[in-house]
Amino acid sequence: MLSIYKTLPHFLLTPSTYTYKKQSHKHKNESPINKPIKKISPLSRTKSSCTNIYATLSLSRTKNHQDFDYNVEILKACEMGNLKEAMRLFSHPEKSSLDSKTCCAILQLCGEFKALSDGKKVHDFVSGIGGEIDEFVCAKLVFMYVNCGDLDQGRRVFDTIENEKVFLWNLLISEYSKIGEFEESVCLFMRMRGLGVEANEFTFSCVLKCFGALGRVVDGERVHGYLSKIGFGSNNIVVNALIGFYFRCKRTDSARKLFDGLADRDEITWNSMVSGYVANGLARNALRVFVEMLSESVSVELAVMINVLVAIGSLERLDLARAVHGFGVKGCFCSETNFANTLLDVYSKCGDMDGSVKIFRNMGRKSVVTYTALISGYAREGLFTEAIKLFDDMKRDGIKPDVFTVTSILHACACNGSLEKGKEVHSYIRDSNMQLSLFASNALIDMYAKCGSMEDALAVFYEMPRTDIVSWNTMIGGYSKNRLPNEALNFFVKMQNDLKPDNVTISCILPSCGNLSALDRGREIHSFVLKNGLSSDLFVMNGLLDMYVKCGALVLARSLFSIMPEKNLVSWTVMTAGYGMHGFGRQAVSTFSEMRRAGIKPDHASFLSILYACSHSGLLDEGWSLFNIMQNNCKIEPTLEHYTCMVDLLSRAKKLSRAYSLIKNMPIEADCFIWGVLLRGCRIHHDLKLAEKVAEHIFDLEPDNTEYYVLLANSYAEAEQWEEVKKLKQKIGLHGPKKERDCSWIQMKDKVHIFVAGDDAHPLTKDINLLLKKLQKDMKEQGDSLNMRYVLINTDEMQKEEAHCGHSEKLAMAFGILRLPPGKIIRVTKNLRVCSDCHETAKYISKVIGREIVLRDSRRFHHFKEGCCSCRG
Repeated sequence: MLSIYKTLPHFLLTPSTYTYKKQSHKHKNESPINKPIKKISPLSRTKSSCTNIYATLSLSRTKNHQDFDYNVEILKACEMGNLKEAMRLFSHPEKSSLDSKTCCAILQLCGEFKALSDGKKVHDFVSGIGGEIDEFVCAKLVFMYVNCGDLDQGRRVFDTIENEKVFLWNLLISEYSKIGEFEESVCLFMRMRGLGVEANEFTFSCVLKCFGALGRVVDGERVHGYLSKIGFGSNNIVVNALIGFYFRCKRTDSARKLFDGLADRDEITWNSMVSGYVANGLARNALRVFVEMLSESVSVELAVMINVLVAIGSLERLDLARAVHGFGVKGCFCSETNFANTLLDVYSKCGDMDGSVKIFRNMGRKSVVTYTALISGYAREGLFTEAIKLFDDMKRDGIKPDVFTVTSILHACACNGSLEKGKEVHSYIRDSNMQLSLFASNALIDMYAKCGSMEDALAVFYEMPRTDIVSWNTMIGGYSKNRLPNEALNFFVKMQNDLKPDNVTISCILPSCGNLSALDRGREIHSFVLKNGLSSDLFVMNGLLDMYVKCGALVLARSLFSIMPEKNLVSWTVMTAGYGMHGFGRQAVSTFSEMRRAGIKPDHASFLSILYACSHSGLLDEGWSLFNIMQNNCKIEPTLEHYTCMVDLLSRAKKLSRAYSLIKNMPIEADCFIWGVLLRGCRIHHDLKLAEKVAEHIFDLEPDNTEYYVLLANSYAEAEQWEEVKKLKQKIGLHGPKKERDCSWIQMKDKVHIFVAGDDAHPLTKDINLLLKKLQKDMKEQGDSLNMRYVLINTDEMQKEEAHCGHSEKLAMAFGILRLPPGKIIRVTKNLRVCSDCHETAKYISKVIGREIVLRDSRRFHHFKEGCCSCRG
């Protein structure tokens, strides 16, 4: 038979100028098929400290009777697999004439037993004799070093010989492939071809694996074409390798075509198809192949069963999991630990934790994988306490957690808010030197962030030897969720010095822009999204939509919403809630109806947003209609939040008795918040009798909450029942719990200016106060007197005016008038609810000065224009 290489087409064999590197043979972005080849004599290379041995050493093949006895005895020991005896005989002082066959036998045994130190002794012996080393001994030296894990030394020996044995080439190509040095494997393959060594099916199998791992589709397809021409198209080993190559390159159709064209399929072929489909996320295709496999009575191996279970887990098909479980029992697979671990994990993914626990308890031998699978299952189902307990049981049973275990338990701690247990896990990670793991460190940051301890999260971040984009995103997201928007924005700026933000980064930082009402920064991020092609990401687009809504830029939000190519339930809900927050209830109802016409089914959150919009806009009939649709048409049970919206809606419409009845007849136990909504309604409509009745319910639930004492006291103050006010003030106490400090802020260019009630530290305080006093004077002269009824002191009007003078939102609005150019909207954000006095002041400014003001408080937006507010009072 002619050599394969005599029939190589031109593109596969180009003699002349192949260049070869000894250790790190990296030729990235080069096609090995088209690269010119240069044939180099291995003996002409620069030699290492021991290379001179190879060029001068030879073993004597002449034997006397005494030498022959040592050779025979050593060979007998090797044949018996007795390395210890072979080495004892080898160490005899009269061993100088051992022949190459004996040395080969010892080296073979050293390689099989991975006895590197013994193998080195044989190497030292043959190196010290002098002359050329026998090619057979060199081959065994290569085998011994490679098998013992010393690939570098094996390669040094290999490079000194002119070797035409494909076995050695395959050995090195395979070993480099195993450690991920795929480029090196390809380089060896090219050198092998250049020297005319005939490749076999194992060579091509390994090289195709390398091409697949490197994603070099074109090179792999060329090899495929060549193999078809030389008659390897029906060779199972080669076809299986080609199937694996195409699956790794995500060419599933090409893999299936090869499979369909192969008449003689073996177990590896079937397993390659099942595992390939699973790896490409095509679980249903994998199951179809498995059914086809069973119909052809193909013997099912453990690897196939595990892949089938993985496919079922991704589909969350409990019925199929139970069927395969039964098949596994009949096939005696359940005693296999890997099968049991995978089955346990599949049951948990399908929501059957009882099934997972039953498998766990029936398993004889449990590994770290077993415990980790069950811990992950508990965490996935929200059973965080059980997950934490199992982690403790695992350590007591002497099973050492690995990085996957600690990341799973940290996730459970994060979701459960178990900061102390998370710190215990952190200590374990530190003691086990696992903190060097990027996965463990990122999980720690996530745990601390979700438990609200950003200081600890930051400490972990700065201790990390290496960070990635996940680390940065977790920190930014943590700051955003913990209401630390300034810190999130600062981290976002720092991140861009090292890494480019991705879609997750943008989704994490946009809420901070919204919380700060930092419209300018949000628009910069929107520009970044457009420039970097992230506008196709629905999460990012919904984040931008939410940011514009929370920054008070409702026009921009609506424009973005209109041009979004894809909208989901979140998009519609954000837009509906945005209209509600800004006081445009009818637009919110219209958007909600449009959503339903588009075939989007509303959920709890979307109904909450529309009911909120109706309550804030006083749309009583529309609100009740939607509340009934939610229950009767959509079969959604109202939560306490839904009932709160309805109580607010009734209270604003002066239906106080009906609101009280609704609370009393709810199937859910009322909390302080819903009673507080009714108490505010009683205050607005001056129903002091009902206010006292409602307050009793509140004080029974939360006797120490001063907010509601103040609310009731305001109602007494409006009725000028100052004795009752005094009693409540005494009950609260001068040193009782303090209310959150009142502050407001306004963004100007890249700077956020913060104002605190009564604080005179701002450089423009004098000018601001002068402007406010002038406004108050003008308001009095025009008959727009300040609303003083809500001040809890019975004193003269001047003192009341002074008590009102330092309200933070007034300071921010005055600063905006002084510093912003004429005609520009004044956007102010406040951490608490806006008071009646500041609300009236903003209306006056918008009417007299002609400045449009958007004031966002803790509950909603107020758009002031031409003396009117979007909330309509």
